[in-house]
Amino acid sequence: MERSKDSKLGALLKLLKSYGSVVVAYSGGVDSTFLVAAAKKALGNNVLAVTARSPIHPKEDLNFAKAMVEQLGVRHMVVDTEEMKDPEFLKNTKERCYYCKRDMFAKILKVAEEEGISHVLHGLTIDDLSDHRPGIRAAQEMGILAPMVEVGFSKKDIRANLRTMGLVGWDKPASPCLATRIPYGQEITLEKIGQVRKAERYLKNLGHKIVRVRNWGGLAVIEVDPDRIEHLTDPKGRQELLSAFQELGFKVVALDLEGHKSGKMNRF
Repeated sequence: MERSKDSKLGALLKLLKSYGSVVVAYSGGVDSTFLVAAAKKALGNNVLAVTARSPIHPKEDLNFAKAMVEQLGVRHMVVDTEEMKDPEFLKNTKERCYYCKRDMFAKILKVAEEEGISHVLHGLTIDDLSDHRPGIRAAQEMGILAPMVEVGFSKKDIRANLRTMGLVGWDKPASPCLATRIPYGQEITLEKIGQVRKAERYLKNLGHKIVRVRNWGGLAVIEVDPDRIEHLTDPKGRQELLSAFQELGFKVVALDLEGHKSGKMNRF
């Protein structure tokens, strides 16, 4: 098992080195963090990490990205994306992610062109290929490379390698964009995104690491780690939570008894 992990890492480093120089689309998530770290190891200073800034992205991820690139010694740029001005994105169909990624990659490709770098990478893994991810199509259409898929990296491989490297964040929960909290077919607005951001921050301040607040237009459905559901059922805490969510504009607050499960909104 260990030899397999080392073999994959060696193959990835060899592939990255063959690029000469790269721009990495860096979200601040676990997968792209590993890709930035691996690129730094393979290419030294010939790496530029670019992070998208937008109301739909948790600010905590941007802050993590800034701290990580400083630790790794990687040059970093932040670009403002404009998916919230795209009517197709705001319609919130099941192709939503395609329009978001198309805008983001266009901004990153422009940076790469200005920097004279021909290879733009993103942190796609083999696990992502089995999920509904229209953004993958946008990446393929725009020539964004997925070296970890080419080598065969899974999310489990990535976390194991990050831990071996001694980098913080190897156990960081997945953090998809806040637009994923709004059910397909319901318009995405800044108000809804703001409600989600504040509601999830409230729950994280209570000690919940895995948090999703699904915004069904006046109805908040809370998802946390299944092992922590009981922490939300205490009478006093429940009333305080209800009051906090009502202040944010939610009329009804519900708890998903299944707990958090990735890709749940694709059921609808």
